[in-house]
Amino acid sequence: MPFIDCEQWDAQRLMAEPRVAVFGPSSDDVRLRDRTGEALGLALGPASEVLSDAAAQQGLFVAESSKVANRALDAGVEPWSVFLERKWVEKSQQLLDRIACEYPSVPIYAVSPDQFRMVTGYQVTRGALCAMVRPLLPSVKEAVCGARRIAVLENINNYTNIGAIFRSAAALNIDAVLLTPTCHDPLFRRAARVSMGTVFQVPWTRIGSVSEWATEGVALLHGLGFKTVALALRDDSLSIDDARLVEEERLALVLGAEGDGLAAQTIAQCDYTVRIPMREGVDSLNVAAASAVAFWELRAR
Repeated sequence: MPFIDCEQWDAQRLMAEPRVAVFGPSSDDVRLRDRTGEALGLALGPASEVLSDAAAQQGLFVAESSKVANRALDAGVEPWSVFLERKWVEKSQQLLDRIACEYPSVPIYAVSPDQFRMVTGYQVTRGALCAMVRPLLPSVKEAVCGARRIAVLENINNYTNIGAIFRSAAALNIDAVLLTPTCHDPLFRRAARVSMGTVFQVPWTRIGSVSEWATEGVALLHGLGFKTVALALRDDSLSIDDARLVEEERLALVLGAEGDGLAAQTIAQCDYTVRIPMREGVDSLNVAAASAVAFWELRAR
């Protein structure tokens, strides 16, 4: 499908275009409210009538910026439409040419700043938006196959922290990331952007079927050969540099949300409880910062 310049389109025509309407503000609102691991795709509305079978069944997500979209494409993710301000066309040309070559039926819509704000409800400063078909998630066993170090994220519902943790995981050789049912969606536009697209480089999936995931989830990890490490501030916690930890062949590092931290039942199920030693008067790090320290210190040797 050719490049489409929408300069002469009025609001009614623009919003009636199914492959444009998916970029509307309701998309992010829906995904922010739904953190259960179910139905995390966009609110499709009229777009559902023109979706492919895969897109209709799996849903869509929005990748923001050429870097994120290219990393998604590298991972085999299928684009569905592209939406961008004209000022980004030149800087996004490599991405646009790639999509036009590999997926010639995917429409690319170029709009004015006013049209962009009218559709999305916000002003993006990082480039093109690309609606893409949500990949099917692997099983836990498939996601951790061959892994020596994995991260398990419990109830982390801040998209910035999710994105930052994935970026650290990719950089510091974490082989997979597992998210409990109430964690935020890593493919949420801003989470994937903060991750710099590494959500498409690190294998990930959901673990557990309920918010109290640990009973079944930790048992599953044990069955797959992992020792579990709860990062928690307790008087009986081991120091993160304890020699016993790095000697373990397979470790699952379990991190909790800001404020509440890990649930007591999760800590009770884990093999080790570990803390990062800190200067007196400072009791904790942001979970994204703590993850980077833990990933490095407990890396496979």
